[in-house]
Amino acid sequence: MQSSIAKNKIKYRLVNPELPLAVYREVAAHLRQVTTVQTELIIRPLSSENEFDYSKSQIEALWIEHPQSLSDRHKQQIEQILDYYAQRYRPWQRQA
Repeated sequence: MQSSIAKNKIKYRLVNPELPLAVYREVAAHLRQVTTVQTELIIRPLSSENEFDYSKSQIEALWIEHPQSLSDRHKQQIEQILDYYAQRYRPWQRQA
């Protein structure tokens, strides 16, 4: 897993190019239920050369941030949430 580490926190991006906006929001909401986990949705910019495409996600990526000292139980909860959506849609791509 690639991640950035700052101030004793781990932050990484997850990408699923075809995941709908509503599902990204649902994933983020579920992850925020895990104690000390923060999420942020990164909106895909729409430029003049890129037309809107319903088959692609409006979200570029999902940031996940949590303390390095996150308990194993909470790490397992994160993985269970992500696995749930990966099995129903497509596997996540992790980026730095």
